[in-house]
Amino acid sequence: MSFNPLRSLSPRSVLPAAAALLVLAAGAAAHANRPQPFGDKVLPGVADASPVGAQSTGAGDLQLRTGPGVEAYSRTTGEHLWSYRRDGSTALHLAMVGEDAAVVWDDGMVTSVNPADHSVRWHRGVPGLADWLRADGEPGAADRTDEQHQQLAVQRAATVLHPSPDPDADAFITVVTPGLLMGFRDRDGDLRFNSRPPAGCTFDPARTAQSDDAALIPRVCPPTSSAGARQLPGGVMVFSLTAPGNFLNTGPDVTMRALDGHRIAVDDGPVIGTWVYDTTRGARESGCGTAVPFAAVGPACEK
Repeated sequence: MSFNPLRSLSPRSVLPAAAALLVLAAGAAAHANRPQPFGDKVLPGVADASPVGAQSTGAGDLQLRTGPGVEAYSRTTGEHLWSYRRDGSTALHLAMVGEDAAVVWDDGMVTSVNPADHSVRWHRGVPGLADWLRADGEPGAADRTDEQHQQLAVQRAATVLHPSPDPDADAFITVVTPGLLMGFRDRDGDLRFNSRPPAGCTFDPARTAQSDDAALIPRVCPPTSSAGARQLPGGVMVFSLTAPGNFLNTGPDVTMRALDGHRIAVDDGPVIGTWVYDTTRGARESGCGTAVPFAAVGPACEK
């Protein structure tokens, strides 16, 4: 006896299956048309794209600018090609991490964008970032004009992003505010490290330095007025994806700058002088070439 599955389905049994298909189709359509969770929009070039700041960063033939979104222009013709924008938010600053652009927004969001296909790769919220950018409640805040508030937000945003685009390992970007630092892996936005300064201390985003494989963040610990309280020293915290964290004992006014992809010049004042930290070896250089992990004070190096 042959069995035909089509004959075994009555009209009454077919109706539930058809209804289920309609529900699935409606759900798929609603999913496709639902608003983007972060207000993301990619738009064709428009005439009113006046950047918030003068920043301009290259990505191949594209010239990227910030404000009100990420604005892409042709280097050859100057034509405004496309915009990536987020509803209700303004892009303040961007930094290239390899082929991607990391963007700071005024609502405290950091996003990674691939300019080649103007796709958004990830979003990450940084606690306290929006408040610090706005500077609400700080001395003099009530006397600032809207334009001055905007200028301060742009200036602060420019100190937040510190990319480490190591070509031989995972590229990452360190986001630094006075009260928190967070390190995100560029390829997927994975949080790889985070830290808060000790009580009474802050991080200094403006003096933070980075190499291809590490970020060096100074901490500031003002004198305490509490009787008997132990005064914490300043110093520099070192973060990397390929080496253990490190702490450099320095004076409170240390300044740093990158010499190349893995060497940071550390200027520790007139007494200690300038020395070089090798971020790949995780050690201080002696004679500007040989790493000595526990050297007290190395000779003066390139300035």
